[in-house]
Amino acid sequence: MRRVRAGIIGGAGYTGGEMIRLLINHPAADIKFIHSKSNAGKPVADVHEDMAGDTELTFDAEWHSEVDVVFLCVGHGEAKKFMEEHGGSFDGVLVIDLSQDFRLGSPGWVYGLPELNREEIRSAQAVANPGCFATAIQLGLLPMAKAGLLGDVYTTGITGSTGAGQALSPTGHFSWRANNIQAYKTLTHQHLREIGQSLRQLQPSGQPAVHFTPWRGDFTRGIFVSSQLRVEKKPEEVLALFDEFYSGHPFTIVSRKPISLKQVVNTNKCLIQLEQEGSQLVVHSAIDNLLKGASGQALQNMNLLFGLDEAMGLRLKPNAF
Repeated sequence: MRRVRAGIIGGAGYTGGEMIRLLINHPAADIKFIHSKSNAGKPVADVHEDMAGDTELTFDAEWHSEVDVVFLCVGHGEAKKFMEEHGGSFDGVLVIDLSQDFRLGSPGWVYGLPELNREEIRSAQAVANPGCFATAIQLGLLPMAKAGLLGDVYTTGITGSTGAGQALSPTGHFSWRANNIQAYKTLTHQHLREIGQSLRQLQPSGQPAVHFTPWRGDFTRGIFVSSQLRVEKKPEEVLALFDEFYSGHPFTIVSRKPISLKQVVNTNKCLIQLEQEGSQLVVHSAIDNLLKGASGQALQNMNLLFGLDEAMGLRLKPNAF
């Protein structure tokens, strides 16, 4: 089996670091370069200290074309700029972008949520990786959309501090986050547009609407979402919809028990739990924002692009204790 040659643009941040960690342990991939202008020449383990003893790779300031796939782990707006600097494509190199730059119907790009677009991803040239909140919310709603059962959805979700990236901000400091919770971007979060795009793909009529209140949480990794909606079906019928939709998808698990964040942190899983009283349904979903919400899902997409086992390199144990 020919090994996949991978390059990473923007390897010094959280998603870049997780991308490196996953790829150096992938049984069918090799990292050929890790791009970071600000850290050029430095050993990767000097910046990502959790990789001490795992790799002798160093950061590179140059782009190398001798790769099969490149991961864009740069900030929003920077991915599109980097693509433009290279003529809009990389001469046959497949691209997986982890920013939000190409998620909204960009020509030539496939939206990279495997549970929605797995077959389209397999033959794509460029994949736009979904946002973290968008992944957690959509996975909780897609079965209902396919059944044409979505109307108004009221969603609350809480995320860890790594969701804001490495750059310091007043709400990212430990002294602010500790023992604190805050709502932000209420009803206006940027991921709402991609959520709407996906839901309309499965339910083009009825105009499902998601009303979303995100929270900043007092922890580092993970997202926990609760979405409430009205449904005129029995609980066992709703559960059957979810079981059928996610049958054959290795990372989305419909649980019969209460779920928690610790079950998914450090994994590529999304756990889903349903609670229903009468016509009111609450769908809980939990993911690791840096893995299923970013780098893990990007690696899942790479596996699909190259005809590998979708779960290769992603059977990870959660930090449950």
